[in-house]
Amino acid sequence: MEKMKSHIVIIDDEPIALKRLRRILEKEGCRVAAFSRPGRALAYLQSAPCDLVISDVKMPEMSGMELMARVRGRFPDLEMILITGYATLDGAVEAAKEGAFHYLAKPFTPDQLRERVKQALAQAGLKAQAQACGPSGAQIPIIVGKSPKIRQVEAFVRQIAPADCNVLITGDSGTGKELVARSLHAFSRRAKGPFVAFNCAALAENLIENELFGHEKGAYTGADQCCPGLLEAAGGGTLFLDEIGEMPQSMQIKLLRVLQEKELLRVGGRRPIPLDVRIVSATSKDVKAAVAGGAMRSDFLFRINIVTIQMPALSERREDIPLLAYHLLNRMQRGGKTISAISEKALDLLCHYAFPGNVRELENILARAVAVCQGNTIRTSDLPPDLSEFQLQEYRPPEGALLTLEAMEQDYIAHVLKLTDGARTRAAEILGIDRASLWRKIKKYGLD
Repeated sequence: MEKMKSHIVIIDDEPIALKRLRRILEKEGCRVAAFSRPGRALAYLQSAPCDLVISDVKMPEMSGMELMARVRGRFPDLEMILITGYATLDGAVEAAKEGAFHYLAKPFTPDQLRERVKQALAQAGLKAQAQACGPSGAQIPIIVGKSPKIRQVEAFVRQIAPADCNVLITGDSGTGKELVARSLHAFSRRAKGPFVAFNCAALAENLIENELFGHEKGAYTGADQCCPGLLEAAGGGTLFLDEIGEMPQSMQIKLLRVLQEKELLRVGGRRPIPLDVRIVSATSKDVKAAVAGGAMRSDFLFRINIVTIQMPALSERREDIPLLAYHLLNRMQRGGKTISAISEKALDLLCHYAFPGNVRELENILARAVAVCQGNTIRTSDLPPDLSEFQLQEYRPPEGALLTLEAMEQDYIAHVLKLTDGARTRAAEILGIDRASLWRKIKKYGLD
């Protein structure tokens, strides 16, 4: 296993157990601070921030649950692993609700401890990366992700931003096309100028012309004063035309002249107005098919499509989902409700979901989870039911010999309990039985 090289605080009032924990972790390259008294550990944390806290639950001065509440109050993003010789399912659920990364039952092997520590540190790393993706002083839009495809997009954006050419961004709905447009603007020589966005599918054709070109006083009934359009408003900056594939052909012709001549006529106007604006467009349509079908003019496409950026679907960069999830979660902290973590199982479920709505759908799922979450950690029971059903459909019995009906029932109940993080009411709903029946089966199969 790769050396962890992290700072870990361990608390246990039993000297032998404390020494064992320390020895295991130091062999992995960790810097370990060991304490037999929780109060001293809390004082230490105030002056020496660490990456992870591991604590026993049963201690005379202060229980592990009480210690965790105090740690969470002072360091909400700090991960914790609780260790106990009195493990119960209800205790594990309570610990998860309070924000423990994991509830490890004694006796455990060194490999089990190392694996949990590695997972907890990985989650802490995700939080740190997500916070680093927050707003900077320059307010430059951040393209979040570490996958090769999204890194390629970011590198290409930085490469072409100073070129000041027109750009077409393609990709499915919800993939972040406007974010890329804003990044192009931020890294261009026009960064100090305005960024103006317009959705071509939002208005009727006659209103699109008025919005983009503006009008002169008296151009039509009700035009009581001169009104510049968005093309002028974006002067010296960038005009982002979203859903450009929905623009009517008559408007394509009018905008084509503007792109060619770098000047426009307001509605009802006769004096050409010079323009200095960069056009960045976006569409979820297949532009070649749109040209072949007559919905888009080929000469118009050539003008707006000097350079193309293709945005990958979220399903093509699943490795970015954990970082994106924490980045979005950080943006949702408001109204006094702080959700600091996503459970390992919930994150795993998100990573295996198809996300037909891409990043926008992920954001909506997390917004719902934040609204219904009872603790400070999002669990699978906080995610939409269809995500849980998606994982249930993927259930596979253990490989090997054929199972008896009773063994199959036991394995499936264990699978559902794991899926719901031990939430018995939700598990009973999925299984189609009442809570009392589930409790009897848990006792029968020793699943508690």
